[in-house]
Amino acid sequence: MSEKQRALKVLSLLEKRYPQVHIALEFEDPLELMVATILSAQSTDAQINKITPALFKKYPNVQAYAKAKQSEFEKDIYSSGFYKNKAKNIIAAANTIVKDFNGEIPNTMEDLVKIPGIGRKTANIILANAFGKVVGIAVDTHVGRLSQRLGFSKNSDPNKIEQDLMILFPKGEWYKINYLLIDHGRAVCNAKRPRCPDCVVRALCPAGKKYPTVVP
Repeated sequence: MSEKQRALKVLSLLEKRYPQVHIALEFEDPLELMVATILSAQSTDAQINKITPALFKKYPNVQAYAKAKQSEFEKDIYSSGFYKNKAKNIIAAANTIVKDFNGEIPNTMEDLVKIPGIGRKTANIILANAFGKVVGIAVDTHVGRLSQRLGFSKNSDPNKIEQDLMILFPKGEWYKINYLLIDHGRAVCNAKRPRCPDCVVRALCPAGKKYPTVVP
């Protein structure tokens, strides 16, 4: 079995295990998705979904974020964790969007990564979920961890992992593989104590032999 064949077999098994994959962040437009995605770093989507309804109401447009006071905004997003840096990035991103993009979230990778706080991961999420453009694979901590354990990539750099995944999987599967790996990472293949005996792809996973016991 070639590496591509193995990757597609993993994909097929994960599709059966998680038949309805989708983004967990709640949003109504590209701006809301951008803010929620930046906030979600080092946090959980569930926690961010608790914060954003009030935040989106208080800051209804990009101009409102651009004019926000750093200290006040930090309080608004405190429970997201790493709130100082996130507040700085969101306010800076809003100012860049107002200044350089006429107040509109750009819809190309080239332009999105010019915005403070937006790397390829965040840009991929925005493009795929707000604009329907799949140009890459968003590599968060779950995707990165599972890509290494499953032998899809030997790299630790998210951008290099993304390139490895893009070679392994057909473009039509790029959106799906992202959320399949995220769901599996949350449900079974967690960081410290993966539950390998419960894993539907264990037979295809090089790391499966390292974790022989079920952890409650």
